[in-house]
Amino acid sequence: MTAPMTARLAPLAALLALSGSALAEAPDPVAVTVTDKGCEPASLTVPAGKSVFRIRNQSRRVLEWEILQGTLIVEERENIIPGFVQTLTATLQPGTYAMTCGLLSNPKGTLTVLAAAGTEAAGGPPDPMALVGPLAAYKHYVAGQVGLFVERTRAFTEAVKAGRIAEAKALYATARQPYERIEPVASLFNDLDKSMDVRADDFEQKEADPGFIGFHRIEKGLWADHSTEGLGPHADRLMADAEELKRRITDLTIPPAKMVGGAAGLIEEVAATKISGEEDRYSRTDLSDFHANVEGSRKIYDLLRPLVERQDPDFVARTDRNFARVEALLTKYRSEDGSFAPYDRLSDRDRQALKGPITVLAEDLSTLRGKLGLD
Repeated sequence: MTAPMTARLAPLAALLALSGSALAEAPDPVAVTVTDKGCEPASLTVPAGKSVFRIRNQSRRVLEWEILQGTLIVEERENIIPGFVQTLTATLQPGTYAMTCGLLSNPKGTLTVLAAAGTEAAGGPPDPMALVGPLAAYKHYVAGQVGLFVERTRAFTEAVKAGRIAEAKALYATARQPYERIEPVASLFNDLDKSMDVRADDFEQKEADPGFIGFHRIEKGLWADHSTEGLGPHADRLMADAEELKRRITDLTIPPAKMVGGAAGLIEEVAATKISGEEDRYSRTDLSDFHANVEGSRKIYDLLRPLVERQDPDFVARTDRNFARVEALLTKYRSEDGSFAPYDRLSDRDRQALKGPITVLAEDLSTLRGKLGLD
């Protein structure tokens, strides 16, 4: 391998080595409760290394709990149902982090990670070079998709600003597709993800909240209000955010665990929340988002497939079948021009028929990180 190539791969190898360290037994779970007003406690302190967080949702809405370093999402647990508890295992370096605490209008919590002896593990990391190839290929895929996202978002926002409602409606779903394919990476940037893809339910005042912006605010204007009045500033902000996302991704070294975990994360989100129709509630273009999520997950899986097949060929055969089944179900609702049927045309029985296979696929893909030594 040439010296320049070695230098380019060094950040990936370092990340892989870090991901494979700290394999010792985790300490007792750290409890945190999220209410309608915030986190209890609002401040946590843990030692460096592996920690297990036990998150209880005592609010009235499904939520995600995130650990942030600046605007970058370090770890997250999504789709925690009211009244339920989920755990999150995170290997953290010393420093000060933020915690999201339910509604975006709620104050963030503080997580302090202290340097401590004995946090390094006895186990060895996975071979760093085994994942370098898939990571490089995925970075190339993400770069292509974010470029397409910027291009399509520009066409969409120009139609919105020009008041061409029919054209804007036609461009809405296709503009979102590249973003949905690379959501594991795009959503690493907490500020941009919340700006572009926030839903009204994330705010106490819902649609009336001034923080409700981005795709879904414009979607509401086009389908619910039947007007582009007042959408110009939202369109400009969305376009600026798309370009900023492209800039940040150019300089990003994708964390291995985020890529691998993203295969399951994309499908889990569909099964847990999107299947209800809460995503594109005004346009009913949900199936387009579902399909893009499946495409993005499939891309990650295909890149990792040769590594997993060596140790678990039965898993690969089963996952291949599960992907084929989900893709076949989605194809039933797709017309010859590539568009999908409005989601409100599907019956409850149709939605349940989708949810079963999607849930099974998500459960299998959730084991990928463990199979590759990244848990």
